[in-house]
Amino acid sequence: MNIQRRAARLLVPRTVGFGLIATLFASTPVVGQGFDADLLRNRVEAYQASAAFQASGETLRATQALPAFYLARGFEPVWVGADGGWTLEADRARVLLAGAADHGLEPAAYHRDALARLSELMRGGSATVLDRMDAEILLSDGLLLYGSHLLLGRVDPTRVEPEWIANRREAALDTLLAVALAGGRGVRGFAEAAAPQQPEYRRLVRALRDLRRTAASGGWGTLAGGVALRPDSTDARIPDLRRRLARSPEPAEREQASSGGMDNPVYDTALAEAVRSFQRRHGLADDGVVGDRTLAALNVSVEQHIVQVEVNLERWRWLPADLGRRHIRVNAAAFTTQVWDADTVAFTLRSIVGRQYRSTPSFNGSMRYLVLAPYWHVPPTIAAVDKLPLIKADPGYVAASRMTLFSTATNTAVDPFSVDWSGVTGAEFNRRFRLRQEPGPSNALGNVKFMFPNRHNVYLHDTPQRDLFSRTARDFSSGCIRVENALDLAEFLLADQPGWTAQRIRDVVAGGVERSVNLTAPLPVYLLYFTAFVAADGTLHFRDDIYSRDGAVLRALNGTHQRP
Repeated sequence: MNIQRRAARLLVPRTVGFGLIATLFASTPVVGQGFDADLLRNRVEAYQASAAFQASGETLRATQALPAFYLARGFEPVWVGADGGWTLEADRARVLLAGAADHGLEPAAYHRDALARLSELMRGGSATVLDRMDAEILLSDGLLLYGSHLLLGRVDPTRVEPEWIANRREAALDTLLAVALAGGRGVRGFAEAAAPQQPEYRRLVRALRDLRRTAASGGWGTLAGGVALRPDSTDARIPDLRRRLARSPEPAEREQASSGGMDNPVYDTALAEAVRSFQRRHGLADDGVVGDRTLAALNVSVEQHIVQVEVNLERWRWLPADLGRRHIRVNAAAFTTQVWDADTVAFTLRSIVGRQYRSTPSFNGSMRYLVLAPYWHVPPTIAAVDKLPLIKADPGYVAASRMTLFSTATNTAVDPFSVDWSGVTGAEFNRRFRLRQEPGPSNALGNVKFMFPNRHNVYLHDTPQRDLFSRTARDFSSGCIRVENALDLAEFLLADQPGWTAQRIRDVVAGGVERSVNLTAPLPVYLLYFTAFVAADGTLHFRDDIYSRDGAVLRALNGTHQRP
């Protein structure tokens, strides 16, 4: 089911109301106390019958879940008591919505101002019965909308990342709220059930709270440019470096930066360790040298990092509820592949991802088999853009690269020297030919590829260019993910098949004959993009937005492409 239909089931208005359509309240408003179920039912039905589904001038968003919530409870009020004031649970609900910023969401989106206005009327004794019913309905709508944003995200991911494919979380929000209230868990239990359950999400929520505290206390300042700062050097800017790192979210960095005295201009060993830690958290070479890239990272303000965390919290809300006890998780922004087993990271592989103009897409799939000593069937884009110019310059490139040129019409090998390449375009090349590289040490896929069929034709594989893994920024591929120690990954995946020992895997590779091996069970694979994350040890990490995707999510969170 696509995302729009799934969201519609939660929030989109229906044309048929519950029961008979009530007349709108046209009489003079009466100042009063509480209201009964019949009055609330008529009010809800009246809103449904009107062209604009509104209460107290506010557009209602949970136009399916809200009537269902009240229908299930016989339209008994839950937030406004018999005395006309807020119930205790209503007070908790308003506090909960005011704290939506803890999840990187905007409290004003949940009728904050209208509810505050109605609360004033209720406290002052001038609220009419209609005002109180509006307050009841607006609080329910705000809660259900908040639950929807926690469950599915505030933004439809396909609107900001068109290639996004993922199995989404799903729940009937009206039922979720009713069960939480009936079971004594209250509105807080409702929000906790709707939000992502992964510990990585909760750790990021805590990091956001800490960053906001830092911002409220003045942030962390900046460091002036100049020559690179190196360990054992003396520089007038060193005290500013100490002050900057003394405001770090990491306790060890704060302690190391301040241990030599805040006004000490000497770049001592403890300060160097703080810089190296900072560099590792930002995906930089941890050489302790404050050069251009480290200086730029130091001068990112706490407010900018707050926004970055908010964006990445939203990405977590787009993911399935259960990623699987055993799965593979690629973070393209961090150039890493994590192999998860029994809900923990079994090992992490340095990875090479797509360059900016051939970026690695975000989606999930199921790995079903791997191929040892694989052929490389050159994708059409690479063949037309990268390989054709080389063949035109020297048809001998095909044989020198251990490739074979095939005719698409006859599926037979073609001598590249027999073709007049002068007028062949990329489109014509792909109509007439295809390229295949033989297994072996120079094969672009290395010794193994890991297959999870998808429309992007993206997969994990080995590489002969293993020296590239030593780089800190590793966006060199054409979209696929090259993984370090690929044969170790193959051994891990085949460990439950006794015949496939490490030695046999290497023997097959050495034999140079392609061999497919099915996994005993499909393995979930997630290609993700997190520019802010908190590791299991509590360390907050940031990465460059190599594909410029954060901005689109931020713009959507700020008002464009918001979920209904």
